[in-house]
Amino acid sequence: MITLSEFVYAKQHEFSSATGELSALLSSIATAARFINREITKAGLSDILGFNESSNVQGEAQTKLDVLANERVKKALLSRGEVAGIASEEDDDVVIFEGGRAETSKYVVLIDPLDGSSNIDVNVSVGTIFSIYRRVTPIGQPISKIDFLQPGNKQVAAGYVLYGSSTILVYTTGQGVHAFTYEPALGMFCLSNESMKFPTKGSTYSINEGNYLKFPSGVKQYMKYCQEIDTATSRPYNSRYIGSLVADFHRNLLKGGIFMYPNTASYPQGKLRLLYECNPIAFIAEQAGAKATDGFQSVLTIVPTSLHERSPFFVGNDHMVETLMDFLSLPTT
Repeated sequence: MITLSEFVYAKQHEFSSATGELSALLSSIATAARFINREITKAGLSDILGFNESSNVQGEAQTKLDVLANERVKKALLSRGEVAGIASEEDDDVVIFEGGRAETSKYVVLIDPLDGSSNIDVNVSVGTIFSIYRRVTPIGQPISKIDFLQPGNKQVAAGYVLYGSSTILVYTTGQGVHAFTYEPALGMFCLSNESMKFPTKGSTYSINEGNYLKFPSGVKQYMKYCQEIDTATSRPYNSRYIGSLVADFHRNLLKGGIFMYPNTASYPQGKLRLLYECNPIAFIAEQAGAKATDGFQSVLTIVPTSLHERSPFFVGNDHMVETLMDFLSLPTT
């Protein structure tokens, strides 16, 4: 078996400027994932279920595991000194690491420590999403928000960890998408899928249909299209929605399909976070031969203006996203 560390080290030759820092950074994320995985498997036996007596910057109630996962990821990244700072969905502002190698590190990390955390109490799959950028402030100077407010096409690496029937870490550095399954007996992530690609055709759509009345007209029309019988295009499509972005996306990556989280009357700008969820998933999707859009443009071209900016998000097989875009461009009815 090839471990994550061995694989990343072997791939360093693909980067002319590689110095081993990125490899160490990914190892730190894997360390945090092992800890989070251990805590999740003990849910119900230890006091990590339910909500914490706090809320994040968006005013959303935090679960106990949200807080635990956030602190563990920061601790793992700080301990290796390969990161200049971190921005988290759970924190109000960026966290700047000081002292040691951190001050001269080339990288910053943005993270959603526990995607789908509202599902943890009912034993449904959750995940961790991460995004890595090269800092834009000069080495030796303090980093600032501008290091984090970069468009998604500037990502150096991105990935996610899915805590499900098995724990899987998926990542890309712009040279393909690779998956590693956690082997508890070894305490290591081992290569299970190399150079992953979306299937040529997709037949699944993932959306919270309970919000149908709040969706834009184009999304409603596309959903009706998905439900119509048409043997020439293998319709109707299957409807599958878990409620954890990582879990829904991972299924579509393996089986083919489209994930949709449009803007609604309640969230006119969209609900998913551009920096912590949309950008990293979009980067992975495009590396796997799929497309990601906010309904008007490629997600990866959006220049963010704030750390917790939200965006509509549609990601999946090319032909499904392109058809959706046709419906979104129709006049409102």
